[in-house]
Amino acid sequence: MADSEGVDPDPVPRPEELESFFHLVDVRRDGETIQYVGESLVPERALLDRVAPAFYEAGYEVDLREVEGGHVLLARPIGTRPDGIPWANLGLLLATILTTLFVGAYGWYYVPLSTIRSNPLTILQAWPFTAAVLGVLLTHELGHYAVGRYYGVNVSLPYVIPFVFPFGTLGAIIRMKGRIPSRRVLFDIGAAGPIAGLLATVVVTAIGLSLDPIAVPERVLQRSGEVIIFNDPPLLTWIADALGRPTGYEDSAKAVHPVVIGGWVGMFFTLLNLLPVGQLDGGHMTRAMLGERQETLAALVPGALFSIAAYLHLVLDYGINESVGLWAFWGLFATVIAVSGSATPLDESELGWPRLLVGIATFLVGATCFMLVPIQVVAA
Repeated sequence: MADSEGVDPDPVPRPEELESFFHLVDVRRDGETIQYVGESLVPERALLDRVAPAFYEAGYEVDLREVEGGHVLLARPIGTRPDGIPWANLGLLLATILTTLFVGAYGWYYVPLSTIRSNPLTILQAWPFTAAVLGVLLTHELGHYAVGRYYGVNVSLPYVIPFVFPFGTLGAIIRMKGRIPSRRVLFDIGAAGPIAGLLATVVVTAIGLSLDPIAVPERVLQRSGEVIIFNDPPLLTWIADALGRPTGYEDSAKAVHPVVIGGWVGMFFTLLNLLPVGQLDGGHMTRAMLGERQETLAALVPGALFSIAAYLHLVLDYGINESVGLWAFWGLFATVIAVSGSATPLDESELGWPRLLVGIATFLVGATCFMLVPIQVVAA
């Protein structure tokens, strides 16, 4: 075997499993990355399952790439990340700031579109809405990021997704590369997001409820058409009751401050993320808590979501725009992501009761964000 670029094979990790399941032809180094060139003797997933634990013990995470004529096994020091400015993350964040400012100004602060066109800077008055929405979403994702980096897992910075109405965003995600070392690490990373996000959501909701209501212009009150109603989850109602503040007003000329919507977004996104399926936070947490038995639970999730949609439509006679379509869509989405499964940790040792109790408490608090009918589109 020839070692390219003068790589001495002695300091390069060469676990037994690599020799047993991979026909090694060459070893190369590209910066901190070691490239093992050859051909896998077993299916790709089986190879990673067999060699990843040994490489992890040596301080490396591995990935497999198929190339012409064979495979390249890439080994990188645990926790290393590409250098440079994360332009994609920054670009998406900037775009989402603009979309949330526009949606906030036009949809929640009732700034006329003609005013925005004549003076685009008027959207800046919606900065509290933008700060609230992005605050809860980024706190959630940065919770994952901070714990992932603590454990040396290769996680990306958050990618925020810009959108249009009603919130100006579809949420945020992070990417994890390589294998998760243990169920304990998988749980801690998975739970960190919902816990951090829920804390931020409670703070944002309390601030929003403490602010004065927004005056609804007469031109909006006289407008005919359809309006979107966001129903209150129990957690929002409890925070309002604790503060002695209303979540709505009988006077149609008043509306709760748009910062409250940031809290609503945090609760709703937390609820969806805690669904125990696939690569969602709930899927990671239940995989860590239950082991491979989590697949049985995940298989039930799509049916449960379709059942909610059917109950709303067939029993309560709600229409597709009254959350029937919402739950049906998530039933389809859960079906798709259930196929790929959750992350598979290298160490399958059980969590222990302290983490199990934290997990149960997180799901219970997340359940207080559930609404049978979160959103209704009705005639004005």
